[in-house]
Amino acid sequence: MEKLFGTDGIRAVAGQPPLDYSSVYVLGKALISLLKEKKLEPRVIIGRDTRESGEWLEQALFQGINEGWGEAVSAGIIPTSAVSFLTKKYSFSAGIVISASHNLYQDNGIKIFSSEGIKISDAWERKLEKAVTKAPSNIKRESIRIIPRSSLGQDYMDFLKSQFSHINLKRKIKVVLDCSNGASSFFASQVFSDLNFEVIVMGNTPDGKNINASCGSLYPQELARKVVESKADIGIAYDGDADRAIWIDEKGRILNGDHTLFVLSRFMKEKGRLKSDYVIATTMSNMGLEKAIEKLDLKLLRTQVGDKYVLEEMMKLKANLGGEQSGHTIFLDDCPTGDGILTSLKMLEAIVAYDLPLSKLVEDMEEFPQILLNVPVRKKIDFDQFPEIIITKEEIEKRLGNSGRLNVRYSGTEPVARVMIEGQDKGKIEDYARQLADIISKHLGN
Repeated sequence: MEKLFGTDGIRAVAGQPPLDYSSVYVLGKALISLLKEKKLEPRVIIGRDTRESGEWLEQALFQGINEGWGEAVSAGIIPTSAVSFLTKKYSFSAGIVISASHNLYQDNGIKIFSSEGIKISDAWERKLEKAVTKAPSNIKRESIRIIPRSSLGQDYMDFLKSQFSHINLKRKIKVVLDCSNGASSFFASQVFSDLNFEVIVMGNTPDGKNINASCGSLYPQELARKVVESKADIGIAYDGDADRAIWIDEKGRILNGDHTLFVLSRFMKEKGRLKSDYVIATTMSNMGLEKAIEKLDLKLLRTQVGDKYVLEEMMKLKANLGGEQSGHTIFLDDCPTGDGILTSLKMLEAIVAYDLPLSKLVEDMEEFPQILLNVPVRKKIDFDQFPEIIITKEEIEKRLGNSGRLNVRYSGTEPVARVMIEGQDKGKIEDYARQLADIISKHLGN
């Protein structure tokens, strides 16, 4: 059976299987059938980002859900985490997000949350995959008028503002936001303005095709220039569905999710808010974070890449802080999925409490040089089937010893192998990374 769900749901070019109209219709209908099988009320909430394909994909889901005798409620254009939050708050049996996160507009995706606001289990994914792979290609489209329930977006904003309402701003803090022309475009600036921050906004004019286009968390260089030019305290960049956030300090330095975990693990520990000695990260997190966390008498535990795996480990260890270098951060006491705007408010709370610039808050974390190469592949075949790849990998690991790390894996959302090496000598790790990337490309490249 074809595997459609990756680490972040289904993702593909919009209009092509498994994201053509018929497949998505069948997915909606199959989800309702599965909810009924599990004796759950067939009520589903749907949200989407700003891609032009989101509208007809939502139509396909609504048609499938309606014809399966279920009920669908639209939250309109809204961040991924808002769907997670609202699914749980209003006891929907499932929540669906139509988004391809940081990808460009030609792609789209579907993530499905359970009634608890967390991604559905592998078993549920397999059942849905089975239905979609048998989808007929000739579903007759029906014209369905979808009216988003605007009160849902307001509920989400009220929740965010409540997380910061106890904070007293001693001075005016200037924030520059890059909304990536995505789902945060309609929410972030409103939340920060209502909380009395001085706000400058960019990347908040979505047209269906400009989501993530040279803006947002993957392209923060223009934001960095704007922060320095406007003498702002912080710059914040979101991705297309606003479930991740990265930072620009007041000097224009780009900071990532590892810095988030360092600043907030220290802050939460001092405030007595950490429920575990463990902070959960992934194999991509820098060794510098691990060393800095150890100095706080805390332990960094790594999972495979994917916020769903971070969440699983957090729940297992009863840890309430975890995240990814890419900017997903999970505060389990507040929301079971990454939320870029919520993470921003937590970081700003720390900045206000310490009354220090962001550059000072991160200076005790010294990053090791890290190289990440993406190698396009024609097919994701187990690396163990290629002795040359394994021998090269083992030789590099031997040379790195205890002063570096190597991680090689396939992306869960794109047809690429990712080679990540970190160590103390940047020149050497660049050579190692290129050596391994070339061998992977030789055996698996396009």
